[in-house]
Amino acid sequence: MIWIRLLPVVVVLALPSAIRSPGRSYEMSAVKAISMTHTAETLYYSQYGHYATTLGQLGPQGADLIDRDLASGEKGGFKFVLQQTQTGYALAVNPVTFGASGTHTYFSDQSMTIHRHAGQEPATANDPLLGESKQPQQQQSAPTAPAPAQ
Repeated sequence: MIWIRLLPVVVVLALPSAIRSPGRSYEMSAVKAISMTHTAETLYYSQYGHYATTLGQLGPQGADLIDRDLASGEKGGFKFVLQQTQTGYALAVNPVTFGASGTHTYFSDQSMTIHRHAGQEPATANDPLLGESKQPQQQQSAPTAPAPAQ
């Protein structure tokens, strides 16, 4: 009977996690879709000699390398925008409804690294890589030797 008394405490403690988990699952799905886009772009490049310039080219009406939802530019609460760049492609991924479907934005390109930005602003290549808490510090120049005593 003690568990009946503890039940409200367990619910109160678990509720914030339960509320946040849909956003987390949307974000995990978005990261998976970014990886699928990289795989599709690699296959597209090997077949056509250049990267696809739109998600539609990778979808069922094109090379049929990604599913219809992702090819439409919206999947799992996130909007995906693929753009051609001088060196390949760039993929911007943002929540459709910030806060409800996600609290991070993502950026990736043909390097296949995924950058994550905590906030509504679009992520860029300058944001930390997925899994890093902050951008790695730039290499500092080598320390100079102290001047000899005179």
